[in-house]
Amino acid sequence: MSATAPATAETVAPQPGIMEIALYEAGASHVAGHPDPVKLSSNENPWGCSPAAQAAIEAAAAAAHRYPSSDHAGLRAAIGEVHGLDPARIICGAGSDEIISWLAHAYAGPGTEVLFTEHGFLMYRIAAQTAGATPVAVRERERVTDVDALIAGATPATRLVFVANPNNPTGTMIPLAELERLARAVPQAIVALDSAYAEFAEGYDGGAEIASRLPNVVMLRTFSKIHGLGGLRVGWAYGPRAVIDVLARMRGPFNVSAPGLAAAEAAIRDTAFTERCRAETARLRDRLADALAAAGVPSDPSFANFILARFPDRETAEACDAALQADGLIVRRVAGYGLPNCLRITIGDEVACRRVAESVRRFMAGRGA
Repeated sequence: MSATAPATAETVAPQPGIMEIALYEAGASHVAGHPDPVKLSSNENPWGCSPAAQAAIEAAAAAAHRYPSSDHAGLRAAIGEVHGLDPARIICGAGSDEIISWLAHAYAGPGTEVLFTEHGFLMYRIAAQTAGATPVAVRERERVTDVDALIAGATPATRLVFVANPNNPTGTMIPLAELERLARAVPQAIVALDSAYAEFAEGYDGGAEIASRLPNVVMLRTFSKIHGLGGLRVGWAYGPRAVIDVLARMRGPFNVSAPGLAAAEAAIRDTAFTERCRAETARLRDRLADALAAAGVPSDPSFANFILARFPDRETAEACDAALQADGLIVRRVAGYGLPNCLRITIGDEVACRRVAESVRRFMAGRGA
């Protein structure tokens, strides 16, 4: 009688499609020769988080031996109060990335399709592939979401449509009426409005009102951007109770840490800090865009906390990136988003923006631009 060979990582295969997933690459944070570079590659808030959030983190550290809240009631109540939403229709995740994954595993799978735009956030494709669904990238119109193209790209197999508005990495956005038109045209699918950058677009509710009315719309938000809590990983979603109930059944009981919950609650209540960050970002974003345009580097109007700088070709973009690095400035190459001739530049503080503008000006002048 022969013994059965023990299973190994080589003989136990993962689910089909898993090994086809391209690993997500986060924005760089180090550059040779510069011990303290200016990081403008991950769309982080250069002013950090609210002082109230910092105090909440410190206070939560004293109870680090205790498990966090399992229902996130305090944070959901604060979100509901600030945004005028029903806390019962809110769910919190370890960043909005976790909620993207829940949606894909809950509503997509083998034999179904997940739609997103050609320059959309890379996690949409990854989430579809981990769920065994077919990812479908739909063209944009000059780096702007094209609702007609999304509607035309939908099929009876479409179960999930991701739309980032404002979009990452382009910074462009479309009107709420267009988002509603999309949702009504694909009743067989959940439309996930990824509103990670909504706070940077003045007067924009991220699609909350649409998610309040339509049965197939979910709004995703994050504390990683304007609230400056990227290191704590807190996000949230708002939508129909039926959808939130489904996602709640997938959520781990302690998926958000106690410091994260405390900091997020303090951050969202500090509306004065949030507004200061929004206004200052908008001012510096416009100034940097104008400076780059004067240097021969155009960008589309951005409604987020970054600019997508466009160069004549990939070689020029990569050479400019190298020049920025030599000056201790780290931005983001976006060839992985189908934009090899572009660099995404986070809006830093006033000094950082001035340094970027001058570095790009020198680079372009040296190339005879």
